[in-house]
Amino acid sequence: MKATVSWKGNMAFEGQSGSGHRILMDAPAKAGGEDRGPSPMETVLMSLGGCTGIDVISILQKMRLDVKDLQVEIEAERAADHPRVFNKITMVYKVWGDNLPEDKVKRAVELTQEKYCSVLHMVNKTAEVEYSFQINP
Repeated sequence: MKATVSWKGNMAFEGQSGSGHRILMDAPAKAGGEDRGPSPMETVLMSLGGCTGIDVISILQKMRLDVKDLQVEIEAERAADHPRVFNKITMVYKVWGDNLPEDKVKRAVELTQEKYCSVLHMVNKTAEVEYSFQINP
């Protein structure tokens, strides 16, 4: 796996994945940037949501459940001193679908948290991670 990050002026950087996808990252104005994209730490949170979300959807589909939508809401607190790592992360999985058994949704969320998501297993080295889920009709 590879990536390249190129400076785009001021505090903006464009990341390009080895598969060719791009994302623009920037700092907020108060940090000297132009707020043209998410900060690098925001991209970590989005990666965490994407990684665990992919796992949960994959597991629920293998269980042959009719999932209509999934959102992962994530909030994080950072350390006051540098390197300002995440020290607490709260995740809420909101699942929509017809006749979704609570035990199966719970199991899918537990599996991504405890076993599968590689992004989570990196950030949980510094952060306490709490999670919950909601089933919506």
